[in-house]
Amino acid sequence: MKPVNVGILGLGTVGGGTYRVLMRNADEISRRAGRGIQVTHVAARDVKSSEFKELDKIKITQDAFEVVNDPEVDIVVELIGGYDPALELVLKAIEQGKHVVTANKALIAVHGNEIFSAASKKGVMVGFEAAVAGGIPIIKAIREGLAGNRISWLAGIINGTGNFILTEMQEKGRKFTDVLKEAQELGYAEADPSFDVEGIDAAHKLAILGSIAFGVPLQFEKVYTEGISHITREDVDYAEQLGYRIKHLGIARKADKGIELRVHPTLIPEKRLIANVNGVMNAVLVYADALGPTLYYGAGAGSEPTASAVVADIVDVTRTLTADSENRVPHLAFQASSLADTPVLNMDEVSTSYYLRLQAADEPGVIADITRILGDQKISIEAMIQKESKNIEQTASVILLTHQVLERNMNLAIQQIESLDSVSGKVCRIRMESLGS
Repeated sequence: MKPVNVGILGLGTVGGGTYRVLMRNADEISRRAGRGIQVTHVAARDVKSSEFKELDKIKITQDAFEVVNDPEVDIVVELIGGYDPALELVLKAIEQGKHVVTANKALIAVHGNEIFSAASKKGVMVGFEAAVAGGIPIIKAIREGLAGNRISWLAGIINGTGNFILTEMQEKGRKFTDVLKEAQELGYAEADPSFDVEGIDAAHKLAILGSIAFGVPLQFEKVYTEGISHITREDVDYAEQLGYRIKHLGIARKADKGIELRVHPTLIPEKRLIANVNGVMNAVLVYADALGPTLYYGAGAGSEPTASAVVADIVDVTRTLTADSENRVPHLAFQASSLADTPVLNMDEVSTSYYLRLQAADEPGVIADITRILGDQKISIEAMIQKESKNIEQTASVILLTHQVLERNMNLAIQQIESLDSVSGKVCRIRMESLGS
């Protein structure tokens, strides 16, 4: 049978890894796919043939559109990243009847609905396993392995940079700014780290996971997003004293009135497996009605771990090249005509528990004022710690854990607490999840 021809756009970290895996494991891959898969065309700005095996035997160009327009190319692998020109390249490939594989989470999260609609009309596939959690096959697991289940919720550590920072703060007592600087030096974080530490990267990924879990269109703009830059060593220490770890989670949950999509720092019980996922590793915990909880753990980034997911998509596309397009696995797990219009809840409508840390005057009646405000908003306290401040002012750090309450009520309570003369500065608020059944 005629081999399938692949054109790769970009030979950077992931593109280079993809090329190497395809070349090194060619025999094994063809046995799994049922036919040969060969790279015939590559677009890259600067390529040295010595870095890649047999690169001198294929077409090399600096013009990505040349690869897309090559009639010999069957599958276009987009590994450039970003929106421009990635979106134009992907839509052009689809228009020409070519299948597409991408690791571009931002592109899928923001423009996925348009891309999948175009692909459906042309009867081609778009693979995007590598867009979420690197090499962990989480999309395939939810879309296919859990196809007989109703997903109740999922929670994931889906940004390795943020997890590395919080791990260092927890294990070594380091400051956020110091660990961030090291993460940049190690190449985990960019010079502008905002996508990682402010949760944007995780929000892109959560939008995708939420869509395939609940069968709704992609809605990145509705994901509540909060970063970790305000987390202090003290917060990490207090959480540990109370039996919790702080992790930067992406959470998608089916609620009575809609769907929660939120990314924020979260206290979770230290005995949970996901609480012990450290360093740059990723993990996604999924709760399904028939199976119960399952945890998917592995490398969330890196050259060959991500390439593993890219190549798996190439194999999937190859296996279905001769299949009727209407009988392929749907891009967003559910048939396009069956996607639901279930609303995404505003964060005010989300109910969860909270960790609160505030600085208050160390004098009689202050705690009573705080608990009265919480009581007025129907917020009950689960635990409390009071620590005397080491500064010369007569203040104390007060740490509270609450039971579940609507975010709207908590916002009102925090506003009132911060207005007290006896409370200085802002209240630090971190949400809590038990992640149990």
